[in-house]
Amino acid sequence: MEKNSDLNYQSKWKKTVLIYVLLSAIALMMLFPLVWLISTSLKSGTENVFQYPPQLLPKQPTLDNFFTVWQTENNNIYFSQYLVNSIWVAVLTVGLNLLFCALAAYPLARLDFKGRDLLFALTVSTIMIPFQIVMIPLYILVKDLGLRNSYLGIILPAIASAFGIFLLRQAFLGVPKELEEAGRMDGCSELGLWWSVMLPAIRPALVTLAIFVFIGSWSDFLWPLLIVDKPEFYTLPIGVATFAGSFTLNWRLIAAASVISIAPVLLFFGFLQRYIIPTDTGSGTKG
Repeated sequence: MEKNSDLNYQSKWKKTVLIYVLLSAIALMMLFPLVWLISTSLKSGTENVFQYPPQLLPKQPTLDNFFTVWQTENNNIYFSQYLVNSIWVAVLTVGLNLLFCALAAYPLARLDFKGRDLLFALTVSTIMIPFQIVMIPLYILVKDLGLRNSYLGIILPAIASAFGIFLLRQAFLGVPKELEEAGRMDGCSELGLWWSVMLPAIRPALVTLAIFVFIGSWSDFLWPLLIVDKPEFYTLPIGVATFAGSFTLNWRLIAAASVISIAPVLLFFGFLQRYIIPTDTGSGTKG
């Protein structure tokens, strides 16, 4: 019996080690492009980016590439302006998306009215419609509203999403009814119940949606390229593409600009990931 127990333990231990080795290998493969990008951005002008065999660690690490990118002027616009534009667009997009998606998801989850399920099905079905299909009508609409070359014109298509409504509706459905009843007994209005009881209960879902929306807004290239033609309104993806042309394919500077553009995304995710945990709102309720 002891031999069988030892064999089973060794088998499980070997299987666990193998799983961790495979996961570590996959993680390294996924992280290698990012590591290589950072390495390239830190290389000096005397180092060959395309040397063989490739050299991952720079011989003489330097931050000159970052200072050059930050101080370079293109079309009378500095790189910092693109960063500020992206921050404004991303922050406003996240805030409005959370607000409108939560307002739409709450009645679809907690209120009973005629046609609710049909309305939800129609909303979710729009996820299957590619953006390229609605791109031209949306452009005409934004143009007719006089919102070209403006932050609001960039933000407008992303202030709400079917995915966000679906995600928050499912989160609202998971909130115990006892919390809702307790709020009503305390005299909360429907809006007060939504704000004071329901939103804190679905904080992990809100944080998850915020991360998805921030990444999508920050990396969006096609829509800002269509709706903006003034450099002072360019976001970072367009700014990096514009700078790439002005740098005449200096890969060290392009890598430095790319690192600057992805750093806020990593910081945003790193700051919010600790909040993506189940709340204990419903742990105090008893059936």
